[in-house]
Amino acid sequence: MHLIRTYIKPYYGRLFWQMLIKIGGTVIELFLPSMLSIILDDYAPAGDMHGVWMMGIGMLLCAVLAWLGNCTANRLSTGISREMTRKLRKDLFDKIENLSAAQRDRITDSSMVSRLTSDTYNVHQMVDRMQRMGVRAPILLLGGLIVAACLEPVLTLVMAATLPLLLLVVVIISKRGLPLYTRVQQCEDGMVRKIQENMAGARVVRALSRTAWERDRFDEVNASLADSQKDASMTMAMVSPLVNLLLNIGLAAVVLVGAVRVSMGVSQPGKIIAFMSYFTIILNALLAVSRLFMMYSKGQASAKRIGEILAMESELKVKDIPPVEENAYLVFDHVSFSYNKHRPDVEDISFSLKEGETLGIIGPTGSGKSTLLALMLRQYDPDQGEIRIGGRNIASIPPEELRKNVGIVFQNDFLMADTLRENIRFGRDINDQSLMTATERAQAEFIRQNDDQLDFALNVRGRNLSGGQQQRVLISRALAGKPRLLLLDDCSSALDFKTDLALRHAIREAYQNTTTVLVAQRVSAVMAADHILVMDHGRVVGYGKHGALKESCPLYHDLCLLQLGSEQHPSGKEAV
Repeated sequence: MHLIRTYIKPYYGRLFWQMLIKIGGTVIELFLPSMLSIILDDYAPAGDMHGVWMMGIGMLLCAVLAWLGNCTANRLSTGISREMTRKLRKDLFDKIENLSAAQRDRITDSSMVSRLTSDTYNVHQMVDRMQRMGVRAPILLLGGLIVAACLEPVLTLVMAATLPLLLLVVVIISKRGLPLYTRVQQCEDGMVRKIQENMAGARVVRALSRTAWERDRFDEVNASLADSQKDASMTMAMVSPLVNLLLNIGLAAVVLVGAVRVSMGVSQPGKIIAFMSYFTIILNALLAVSRLFMMYSKGQASAKRIGEILAMESELKVKDIPPVEENAYLVFDHVSFSYNKHRPDVEDISFSLKEGETLGIIGPTGSGKSTLLALMLRQYDPDQGEIRIGGRNIASIPPEELRKNVGIVFQNDFLMADTLRENIRFGRDINDQSLMTATERAQAEFIRQNDDQLDFALNVRGRNLSGGQQQRVLISRALAGKPRLLLLDDCSSALDFKTDLALRHAIREAYQNTTTVLVAQRVSAVMAADHILVMDHGRVVGYGKHGALKESCPLYHDLCLLQLGSEQHPSGKEAV
């Protein structure tokens, strides 16, 4: 619970006043049964109506003060828990954003979504209920016992005999509940993952008539979550019936002993009635404590999951590595990398690019092309070798500086449900004129032809644009920041040859000082690049220019024959 203490610490002042008001309102409530006892045993038998009225007014005043105190304290507790949870959720989101890609792979997206939503909600509920009932219930329990002991010591001993059993029940069951609620949260991760997959692949599922199959798979995940929730709920649900059973047995014993004491003349009916009221107060306090333990079990399990992420140290720390003098702008020096650390996904990759040069990377699916771009962005650190940008080891460049100078279009990129302006600007300080210039160079002329232009609103994932339009908006986003290093990962696959050729001409003319790395499946997209890197099974099988590779690299030669059908590119020799 160190995590909760850390986040609640800034609110200690308000928490002190909340607890003070809560304690005051709760203590006032404890006076009411004793005041009722005085009316029944002293004023009413003596016919003292003035005393009855005065004590009744006092009871009414105490009830109002208790109500006001509890309402005020509850409002304070709600504000504290809300602000604490907002800060916790913000820090958790910031932490997730700064994790390395490898760390995010280990946690999984579905688990991060679950921790940001249901886990933070459980922590919020725990903190809120602890402030409300965590103060009120113990005071009612202990205060009720103390006042009841002063009122009827013998009956208090009868009632107290049940308390050790009650405490034992609550502790044992709550201890069993913590791992069960941890399992529930893990099953929720699986549920979120399945929902994300179904949402993203809904069109494919329907197109392949696999709706029934996906429904069955969802039912399996849903059943697993339901079973885990059932186990946790059934275990924690045992608390309330057992507590009620033990307390009702104690209540029956109290009534029996109280009746005997009244008949013997050693006690009064008013005291017995007041004692019964205190017994009810203690009963409700104990039930509240049992519910608190259940809420605590859920909150503790969620806080532990959140704490695991907040405690993670970034694996991609900025290192103090001196720069080197070299003419090249981007250098891969014998770089090898593996995702699972068993078999290299890319092995012994070496090349260098001068500022303004273009590198085309081509090869079969799964050959490691996109992995090279991920290493250039330092989403991962290489296992061997070195990557340098501008003579500086990429590990020595602060992430903000690196990303500010890079424009990227991923193979599977995304668009927000917002205007084209915000999708292209993407939170950067770029004026509309620069945005429109970027769209023109990205061949996104449809934006200017649209009546709303940059104010045109996109649906979720840009579903109201065609595939080619989406790609051109994404390219506009990359170009708008005027990057020094431009990374394009198969970003023109939905464009026709004419538009693709115009795009590459525009990039070459407008961004002459920008170093470009282009991953593509088309030979036509890379054939005019300054350098071409041919990949196969994570290794370089060819490096050079188009003409030389046709002669020296069998894989590249085969790709040319398959795609171009001859030795001459159909559109001529100009390309990027």
